[in-house]
Amino acid sequence: MKKTYWATLIPALFPGLILSGCANNNSSSATTEAETIPEGTIVKVSLLETTDLHQNILSYDYYGLKADTSIGLERTAALIQSARAENPNTVLLDDGDVIQGTLLGDQQAVASPVTCAGTLAIHKAMNALKFDGAGVGNHEFNYGLNFLSQITNKDFGITGVNKPNNCGSPGFPVVLSNVVGVASQQPIFNPYSIIYKRFVGTKPDGSSTVVPVNVGIIGFVPPQIMDWDQKNLAGKVMVNGVVESAQKYVPEMRSKGADLVVALSHGGLDASPYSPKMENGSYHLTTTGIDALMLGHSHLIFPVAKEKNGPKLDASLAALPADKVDTVKGLVNGVPAVMAQSWGRRLGIIQLTLKYQSGKWVVQKDLTNVEARGFKYKDGVTIVDADASIAPLVDTEHKATLAYAAQSLGTSTDFGMSAFFSLVGDVSAIQIVNQAQIDYVKNFIANSTDPVIASYKTIPVISCSAPFKAGRNGATDFTDVAPTATPANPVTLQVRNPGDLYLYGNNNVQAVKIKGSDLKNWLETAAKQFGQINPALKTEQDLVPDYSAIYNYDVFYADNNALLYQIDVTKPVGSRIVNLQYAGKTVADSDDFIVATNDYRASGGGSVPGIDGSKTIIKSPDANQAVVSDFVKKQGTVTFAKNGSGRSWSFVKVSTQGPVILRSAPGKLSVATNLGLPQVVSEGSLDASGYAKYAIDLSK
Repeated sequence: MKKTYWATLIPALFPGLILSGCANNNSSSATTEAETIPEGTIVKVSLLETTDLHQNILSYDYYGLKADTSIGLERTAALIQSARAENPNTVLLDDGDVIQGTLLGDQQAVASPVTCAGTLAIHKAMNALKFDGAGVGNHEFNYGLNFLSQITNKDFGITGVNKPNNCGSPGFPVVLSNVVGVASQQPIFNPYSIIYKRFVGTKPDGSSTVVPVNVGIIGFVPPQIMDWDQKNLAGKVMVNGVVESAQKYVPEMRSKGADLVVALSHGGLDASPYSPKMENGSYHLTTTGIDALMLGHSHLIFPVAKEKNGPKLDASLAALPADKVDTVKGLVNGVPAVMAQSWGRRLGIIQLTLKYQSGKWVVQKDLTNVEARGFKYKDGVTIVDADASIAPLVDTEHKATLAYAAQSLGTSTDFGMSAFFSLVGDVSAIQIVNQAQIDYVKNFIANSTDPVIASYKTIPVISCSAPFKAGRNGATDFTDVAPTATPANPVTLQVRNPGDLYLYGNNNVQAVKIKGSDLKNWLETAAKQFGQINPALKTEQDLVPDYSAIYNYDVFYADNNALLYQIDVTKPVGSRIVNLQYAGKTVADSDDFIVATNDYRASGGGSVPGIDGSKTIIKSPDANQAVVSDFVKKQGTVTFAKNGSGRSWSFVKVSTQGPVILRSAPGKLSVATNLGLPQVVSEGSLDASGYAKYAIDLSK
């Protein structure tokens, strides 16, 4: 009924009106129209958010070469259309991390880079959906400034970075306020944009009218990009604090006519005292005069999902101060805020009611509504259909990615590499990554002509890697490579498989030189992923309550399984690692080790004590993912005995009075049995997010 009403009313009252508006300032026109707005006029506006799309356009898993109806912008498009039908006064915005994250992204940026004349597949889809604006995420910098400049058709004004020449790009403004050129000290993107919109409102007498509303958008990115993408950014750009940047530009936006100011903050919520170096400083933006806050980066749902049987609020959000953060209404210090998870799985919706008072639009805060709408929003069961108009737009790029993904690397003869039970000791999807990193660093040291590097030849080289795909993004988000491999039926390993084993194609191999005391602290940091188990408790306890930072769960390994350690989950954080040994001897605080890792971790990512870039001895030009690919090629054939059976860690055995569970993908009990994991006893019911609850016996 609503759709028919609006569709009939708008063309009749205002022939030729395009409600999507444009992404340019038109303050003089807006001022003229504003002079005719009756006092007390009401307009209802819906701010729509996507975030962390990570090149997930289709409902498709390129690592598994299979459909996945739980993801994809083509389904988010259906949520966008429904939101527009409910209220055509919409502003559609994206909060960053768009261009990287799947093999489609790698294919377009690395394997067969899109040319200036072309447009990224994700931008094709976003242009078709008529996005009004977008922010920038940390992963936008993964492929370097030249590529980012080209695909956004933006001259960054940085020496050595190419100037784009009318390249294909988003058909909407991209904003970022806190990344500036080192030389110019000016933002490399426009810090903000004011989007002139014309919305249908209601006069005090009840009649309809079209009114101008200037929607200002301003973007922010975590300062940690200087660590995570140091190789691409050092000496070229620097990052200012989010609050300092907002304090500079929000008043300027108001002075230039912004009726609403929307912060596109690619960061989560952290209520600890503000620092310009905070990774998740969005909470503090609510004190800078913004009207609405769009969140990203953390891949979480905020506010709590409203659909029937929806997932519970993440523990990190539930722990925020209740007097400052309303996780049901979606308010942070009274400012409406939304985070639409990741990979297109949700649409953030902030519904605002504006009233024209004393010559300006005033937000009626008591009438605000916030929702992170999922694919099952109608009844909690039915998944929305994909928008059929999206897939044809990217069909060429999709087929090219399928061909790229299927290129051969080697074979697996007798084991699958999965992460379903990586949190109870299975290393089948982690060991080969660690082996590849050790092999690379050992060869690097052996072949180095640098006398300092050469002097490290006698120091043991160990490695760490995390199970990146182990449930962080839902019950289907698990590594599962070559699951049917048997001696009678070897499975071909393909280009797509290292991307499944090592998700982040932008990470480069680095090595750090540490002491045994550093190793202990590193392992303690990794063990934070586990909940503290109370053996006397009779109610259910979740072994891993929160998967949101699973990428920080480093598993260590040494050749011939020389490194061994145990984790006591009954102990508090910081005192869980016991029986740490190398080559049969207890590791002393003064022992030396070289750890093969990635640039994210070596430079301080994950906040491991003492691992902050100061101990880095090797900065490799080679990506971890490429190193894994090369190692698989060199192996030719991978086997369980050589590449998947080295379990370096285990739990300290303990009997519990009540059930302990691990949430993982459903239907995988046989995987645990075949791997010889006696701790995984049985498979139970599904939780609200679709994970199966597996009973874990910690006494085995």
